[in-house]
Amino acid sequence: MNKAIKIFTIILLTIGSVTAQNKNDKQMENKTEKTEHFQLRSKEVENAFGYSFAIKIGNHIKASGAVSMDPSGKPTAVGNYAQQMKNCYADIQKMLEHYGCTFDDIIVENIYTTDMEAFMSNLEYRKSLYKENQYPKSTWLGVKELALPEFMIEIEVEVYKPE
Repeated sequence: MNKAIKIFTIILLTIGSVTAQNKNDKQMENKTEKTEHFQLRSKEVENAFGYSFAIKIGNHIKASGAVSMDPSGKPTAVGNYAQQMKNCYADIQKMLEHYGCTFDDIIVENIYTTDMEAFMSNLEYRKSLYKENQYPKSTWLGVKELALPEFMIEIEVEVYKPE
């Protein structure tokens, strides 16, 4: 091996070692931060489905997909796409308010829908929620089905709120 290759190899090994150490440091930081679970519905309902509506770790909040359901876990607004979308965002708003956030604090929004055409027809409502007109990173996916056949839309978000 010539000298240049040896030096390059040493540099790569050093960079890899520093990167691995930084990753380990970050993992340790996250393990020491307190996690806070937010339940939108009763513990019995969320346990029955096996989820927490949101989890806050440090300045980050990650929410499960919001769907149109009542407090007992039954689908609502069956067959009414616009109302299901509004119900999803109303649930997200409750979580945001709990943490002192607004829609403008959302940094990631993933939308799953069984009817992309209906979603696009209701896009103005979604846009009206973001007052600063700076939208989060978003992914919109048309899917065959969601958790229950009555659900037509599911919205999950991630929030960053500086303390």
